[in-house]
Amino acid sequence: MIDAIVKATNIVWHNAQVTRVQREALLNQRGGTIWLTGLPSSGKSTTAYALELELFEKGFPAYVLDGDNVRHGLNKDLGFSAADRAENIRRVAETAKLFADAGIIVVTSFISPYRMERDFARRIHLEAGLCFAEIYIDTPVEVCEGRDPKGLYAKARAGKLKGFTGIDDPYEPPLAPELVCKTAEVSPREIVFRIIEFMVEEGFFREGASLLSHGRSFAGK
Repeated sequence: MIDAIVKATNIVWHNAQVTRVQREALLNQRGGTIWLTGLPSSGKSTTAYALELELFEKGFPAYVLDGDNVRHGLNKDLGFSAADRAENIRRVAETAKLFADAGIIVVTSFISPYRMERDFARRIHLEAGLCFAEIYIDTPVEVCEGRDPKGLYAKARAGKLKGFTGIDDPYEPPLAPELVCKTAEVSPREIVFRIIEFMVEEGFFREGASLLSHGRSFAGK
């Protein structure tokens, strides 16, 4: 189970004087999380930051939670054991939910190899009434290995890196993702276009909001 046991006692949830609806009205969007998952070097971070930039340039606040970046601070005490990986995703899912509750569009870039962990992230968002979309960055392992910007696949193949997803540790592809994006076949900008199109259809942007991308216009619901 990825759910953590509550150890603190005598705690009470304090309701803010500013509601989520008020924050979203101010930002002209609905808070939510776009959860990118896929093999190492599949193109998750490239997609995440391109999407963040596109949204920012159109006036929609967004923020990327990146797998490497959170391990420099929030999750720097975690390694890559199965337990630590589960805790890594639990913390990220809870952090994304807080950002989303503030009205921000969160884009996460994590391998998140296990369905149970991704299902947890989805569940806590939906229980809170927040938008959530799982997007599978579906890139063949041979393509990922050919990119290998950090040289991690090579180390894993040489036996110098144990528990590496896609080599000696499993990756469980999503069974019913909202979108499947194939970075080996489609350009990063076209993938961003597809994600934004999906977001418009799902009501991430409030009525009257508009996006212009690649010469195409979108009107929020």
